[in-house]
Amino acid sequence: MNIFSNHTKLFVTTFLLFTGLSIVVAILPALNNQNNNAPLPGSEILSGEALAGKYVFIANGCVACHSQQVRNVDMDRGWGSRPNVAADYAINTRMNWWMNTATLMGTERTGPDLTNIGNRLPSDDWHLLHLFNPRAVVEESIMPGYAWMFEWKNETSEEDKIVNVPDEFATGRSGTLVASREALQLVAYLKSLKQVPLPDGTSSPEFLYKREAVKAEDAPSTSSVALDGASLYASNCQVCHQATGEGLRGAFPPLKGSSVVLNDNAEIMIDIVMNGYNAREEYGEMPAVGTNNQLTAAGVAAIINHERTSWGNHAREIPLAEVEQIISSLKTKNTNQ
Repeated sequence: MNIFSNHTKLFVTTFLLFTGLSIVVAILPALNNQNNNAPLPGSEILSGEALAGKYVFIANGCVACHSQQVRNVDMDRGWGSRPNVAADYAINTRMNWWMNTATLMGTERTGPDLTNIGNRLPSDDWHLLHLFNPRAVVEESIMPGYAWMFEWKNETSEEDKIVNVPDEFATGRSGTLVASREALQLVAYLKSLKQVPLPDGTSSPEFLYKREAVKAEDAPSTSSVALDGASLYASNCQVCHQATGEGLRGAFPPLKGSSVVLNDNAEIMIDIVMNGYNAREEYGEMPAVGTNNQLTAAGVAAIINHERTSWGNHAREIPLAEVEQIISSLKTKNTNQ
């Protein structure tokens, strides 16, 4: 054939064939995939501090122990409100002009999944104390501490982020613990990890292999609801207030013997659960756990009744109807403000 004798025709034909195949096999499918998996409404591009924190996350090998992918099995329900979809990762862009996209989906779960950690644990104080010494907030944790990201200072300034450390974890040290810029950037990245709702009209993937729920008629009769308050407490509150309800001295307040918990009027307690609280200098900020974690009135009732009747607390259980009424009045009050 003449084409094999003419190097110009040969190379032009080869180039055109290669280009055509690249468009059909690679470029068009990629564009189609990109259109089908556009960033979800509500997804936010990382801020400068959060992006810097992503570099810190990568540099310290956090991806080796933490995943960022809620699977569609029921055992993953605790990590996020729904299983992940491809569009959850569409917001990711190149790290910089020479570094490719880093989705950080992880390799295993030596530590918990972080897909929705920004909603589950939105407290700066908790994350900073956890980074300094994980055992301070989770006794059984095997995560290494990142003490080099913090500094003990005898004198602090207004710009310093002070970390409240329980006495037993500050043994032998004098001064005040202050978080470094690197630690604050890492926390900014962790707090940016949030699942956003799928667009209206789009059904969420279902969790598979669900465990059978307790039927209402088979559940023991209580004044609140047939929900496991201990499990809900463990999922939403225990990381700060601890399994004993004693909190962490100098970091998170105790629920055991708390006047707020034992108060016969549960409005203040429910207000704190739904809207958070930040008026005590000696403790870290309490996030709006009920709102952030989309707890139902039944879930809130189960949690507060567990707290009001555990660790030696003997307060009356709050009926579900009363909890619903208080939550409704709080929403009305917040709307009018």
